[in-house]
Parts: sequence; C-alpha cells; structure tokens
Amino acid sequence: MAQIILRADVKGLGKRGDIVDVADGFARNYLVPRNLAMPAAAGTVAQAAAMRRSRDLRDAKDRAAAETIARELVTKTVTISAKSHGERLFGSVGAAEVADAIAKQTGITLERRQVNLSEALKILGAHEVSIRLHSDVQFSVNVEIVPA
Repeated sequence: MAQIILRADVKGLGKRGDIVDVADGFARNYLVPRNLAMPAAAGTVAQAAAMRRSRDLRDAKDRAAAETIARELVTKTVTISAKSHGERLFGSVGAAEVADAIAKQTGITLERRQVNLSEALKILGAHEVSIRLHSDVQFSVNVEIVPA
C-alpha cells in the first residue's frame, strides 16, 4: 500500500489535499502520471494541510453564495409557456427548459444538471422543482406551466 496526497478530487477516493492509502500500482500507473496525486512525504504533509484549508475556504464561500441564490429563488414562481392539448403538453418540459426560464425571468444562471427532475413535466399547472446548488444547499422552486 502506498500513501499519497490527492492533488485533485477523485471520485470514490477523496478530495483535494486528503491523504489516502491506495495500491502501489494504482498510484504509480494512474494517479501520479495524471497529476491527480503525489507521494506523501514529511514535507508534503504540510502542503496537503494547506490544500485542505484552501478547499474549506472555497467550499464555505461557495455555500454562502448558493444560500444567497436559494433565498432569492424560493420566493419566485417561474412561468413557462408550452403548447398543450387540454391538460397535456405536446412534448414535455425538462431540466434545460426550467434552467433557461429561471435565467430569463430572474437573471440567475443555473446549469441543467443543478435542476433535479425525476421525470419531465408533461401537464399544465403548478409544479415543485428541486434545485441543488451545493452539496449542502437544496431547495424547491415553484414552476407554473401555462398554455402557449
């Protein structure tokens, strides 16, 4: 087993600055050549601590920004117009359409992957859509789909 310090977040292994034990071959053949990790030595342990501190500061700043956006969006109702026949839509409204409508109506730009829909919206009316901006910040936005 080799002890390494991660230089970047590696899914399933750890975050930047973490000291982890991995198989020698995994470290030698995958992590180190891709600059994802470096061998842990006496001098690099202090460097890892500095990486963790900067990661924690950046994470706190990102969380505060996400909470500010969440406070603003929770009070809004986003309206999307779509062609329909009775109550059912021709097609559906997906995460990308919800993100675009939020950007147009509030000026807050979200990525499609931050909008969590279990399935596309296919009927007119009010819907609650879950938004996840940060690992600790998740909230719901009211979306009203009206006929075009």
